[in-house]
Amino acid sequence: FRSVRMQLWRKTFDAKCQNQFSLAQHTVPNDERLEVLRSAAFGKKDHKEAICARMFWQMFGRSLNNPEFQRDRESGGLNDLLNYGYAVLLSTILQKLFGVGLDPTFGISHAPRERSTPLAYDLMEPFRPCVDWRVYQWAKEHPDPKDWQVSKEFRQWVTKFPLQRVEYLDLTLEVQGCIEGVVRGFRRAVLYKQPRLYKPWTPRNSKWAG
Repeated sequence: FRSVRMQLWRKTFDAKCQNQFSLAQHTVPNDERLEVLRSAAFGKKDHKEAICARMFWQMFGRSLNNPEFQRDRESGGLNDLLNYGYAVLLSTILQKLFGVGLDPTFGISHAPRERSTPLAYDLMEPFRPCVDWRVYQWAKEHPDPKDWQVSKEFRQWVTKFPLQRVEYLDLTLEVQGCIEGVVRGFRRAVLYKQPRLYKPWTPRNSKWAG
């Protein structure tokens, strides 16, 4: 099963990296680093997840006139907004895992810790750019960094991202429906030890909607 698990994780972080590139291409289309990010995202390097993350967050900060931005859970501001959005995403993933009978305490990459749900952390990775996009939109509409707080208005705004519509396979679904489809495919891949049945979401045939 170790080989299957490695293949499943590879498909997961490949999708995450490609989704980060797709969002960066949309938010900073003229950034000179885009080609390097594309090369890393679609390349085969084992450590490409770290490379893509570093470049993506640099571009994310630049797109919001915050060139010093660094992704750090404890740093406040945009990081607080991202943290809250990821919590909403995690809750949605957990709901779908429980719905198809998968135990979220057994993951394919994230290490298990007391009261943790590593499988949910694993499968949410390709969907993180959906939260990033939602936070980006909020920050663009509220350009004063003093407004980058988890207010009641922000919570109402960000919790609606699972209802946004995206393309998945040959369907147009809400993000939450797309998550369910991915989770069901993952379950089949594990049951039959066939990684090809697991199809993480990528927006290659879609546009980041407003």
